[in-house]
Amino acid sequence: MARDGHVVPVDPQTTLTVKKKKQSSRNWILLDCTGQGTVLDADKYQIMHRVQIHARDLRILDPLLSYPSTILGRERAIVLNLEHIKAIITAEEVFLRDPTDEHVIPVVEELQRRLPPSNAVQLHVQGDGKAYQGRQHDGEAEEDDSPFEFRALEVALEAICSYLAARTTELETAAYPALDELTAKISSRNLDRVRKLKSAMTRLTARVQKVRDELEQLLNDDDDMADLYLSRKMNSSSPVSGSGPAIWFPASPTIGSKISRASRASMATVRGDEDDIEELEMLLEAYFMQIDGTLNKLTTHLPGLIVH
Repeated sequence: MARDGHVVPVDPQTTLTVKKKKQSSRNWILLDCTGQGTVLDADKYQIMHRVQIHARDLRILDPLLSYPSTILGRERAIVLNLEHIKAIITAEEVFLRDPTDEHVIPVVEELQRRLPPSNAVQLHVQGDGKAYQGRQHDGEAEEDDSPFEFRALEVALEAICSYLAARTTELETAAYPALDELTAKISSRNLDRVRKLKSAMTRLTARVQKVRDELEQLLNDDDDMADLYLSRKMNSSSPVSGSGPAIWFPASPTIGSKISRASRASMATVRGDEDDIEELEMLLEAYFMQIDGTLNKLTTHLPGLIVH
């Protein structure tokens, strides 16, 4: 039975197969810089102490509360609330809420695949079932050389933009036949069907708009973008604060775990020039364009459903 601080190791090489149960606001998964995952049953005070954020920031991630899409840069963390993706990203770890949610599981899997740096030692399984250690191919290095927090942020942005684009396509697929039927025959059934689709489009448009607005706000403020560069801030600050490391979730060895003990790659030297902001700006711009395209599709490609 789970108690405060109890941990359950998760194999980063496999899909989460835990049955979805009643969601708890204490349910998190912690992913480190090697992609190793640990499911946590932690209260808000433990989380706040670990990542050093305020209670008001943590409330943004409460699944029982409704907050607009938000990406906040704090001294040692990025607080990210994008639809079902509610995460806290640090320079070395990602805390993701509700890891057994059907929409969150693919995000966990993608983080496990892309968080390890290009020079991290990976565990591979041969055809005979025996494991051996190897490194990622050189061709992947360029993609993985970004700071840890950027890799984690990109996974979240990619997932949410793809998710909203898919919902838009589903709506479009349902809308045109409904409009055709209404044009062919005006009936209470057909009118009701179109009204429901119109309401769904209005709600979806508002959700897409919120994500787009948040990215646009970030892109318009260099200081806000600089706040997201956690590796740079960590590199420029003193090595250890007087408070010392937080002592909380037991650093238990892998009890019954099949997690490979891949060696941690040393952090790459953090550059301190303006190119770092430009790198983040390019990342945000790419997903801004994607979400803007989705919004444009909702507001122009479905003219029969737009509420004027």
